[in-house]
Amino acid sequence: MVKYFFSELDIKSTWDQVFSAFWQRYPNPFSKHVLTEDVVYREVTQDDRLLTRRLLTKTNRLPRWAERVFPSNLGRSVYIVEDSIVDPKNCTLTTFTWNVNHATLMVVEERCVYRMNCERPACTQLRREAWISSAVFGFSRAIQEFGLARFKSNQVKTMKGLEYALSNLHGEGPARSRKDTPKDAGEKAKETAFNATEKAKNLASAATPQKSNQFV
Repeated sequence: MVKYFFSELDIKSTWDQVFSAFWQRYPNPFSKHVLTEDVVYREVTQDDRLLTRRLLTKTNRLPRWAERVFPSNLGRSVYIVEDSIVDPKNCTLTTFTWNVNHATLMVVEERCVYRMNCERPACTQLRREAWISSAVFGFSRAIQEFGLARFKSNQVKTMKGLEYALSNLHGEGPARSRKDTPKDAGEKAKETAFNATEKAKNLASAATPQKSNQFV
């Protein structure tokens, strides 16, 4: 059995603002559980999409009952792989994350799609899905329940962190570009994505390519 989470919401910022702030979320005072972030692979495709793989390190606090059951030397950090695709033509940012250690204890997979809202150009649509599973016999249900509760708590912190990055990026925060038209937002998105892809080309040329079909 797998625990499933789903949510949809509108972020009161244009897509290009959210796209820019996404890469500048850490560090922030709301996500102190995120310890490190590193880009391990980047590629600009022929159709100008930006593929990125990052490795994040986060704290891995266990519930008290689990600390009495599982070995005391169980790692206190969890390593998260984040694959992302930026599509500047369609104004979408898609991410997929999953943990690479403690997979026997619990696996948390998350997929997010940030999309420009054509009807409300000052907003960005966010669709979030998550799948939480455990292979620990006799404890899988309790672990999944704990994982779902922690996931929901962390998502609150994640959104506050994104809002913090948006406010730092634009000074006045989400309200700054409410007069933007869809055309203006699209042009800004293309410009922002172009700058990012130029930086990515330099990073990709220095990185060791590791092709993966995990990119969503």
